[in-house]
Amino acid sequence: MPNNDYAAYESVLKEKLNEKRYHHSLCVAREAERLAVKYSGDPEKCYLAGLLHDITKNISSEEHLKIFNTFGIILTAVEKNAPKLWHAMSGSAYLKHFLNIKDEEILSAVRYHTTAKADMNLTEKILYLADFTSEDRDYPDVDVIRKLVDISLDDAFIYALKFSINDLVGQGRAIHPDTVDAYNQACLGGK
Repeated sequence: MPNNDYAAYESVLKEKLNEKRYHHSLCVAREAERLAVKYSGDPEKCYLAGLLHDITKNISSEEHLKIFNTFGIILTAVEKNAPKLWHAMSGSAYLKHFLNIKDEEILSAVRYHTTAKADMNLTEKILYLADFTSEDRDYPDVDVIRKLVDISLDDAFIYALKFSINDLVGQGRAIHPDTVDAYNQACLGGK
């Protein structure tokens, strides 16, 4: 499929996702496109990354593990104990190997939309924040992050990382090292 065949991708999503997740994917795609326009990103690339970011969200644990095994994805201890992160890794592999998407920015944006990482490019940051601020989201502080994302992508990014870290700490869960790296770099004035 060509990267801009959105109808074909939407058809795949309808088969793979439940109604709520499909709606979320459309909302994230629109928000990613809006942020790309606002921050001089690539609107088509960001829309597609947003559309497809959760493509494997509703598959079983067994299906995730099969994708990991087939494509040599080795989970860290933190990842093994955080199945909520699996769809980012399996989703990126699915896009590359099943949908033939070769754009590394899209693949990486999908891969890191749950944890973030150091040295994120604009497409990656946009998807990370679009997933936080899409119109379907309803959680404490969503309005704060929505306001921030319209003022400063970097300030919103730091706030979103702090929110995630605080949420994980509050639940007594491990924090992925990529999230810590992203936060530390952002606080030190990096990308």
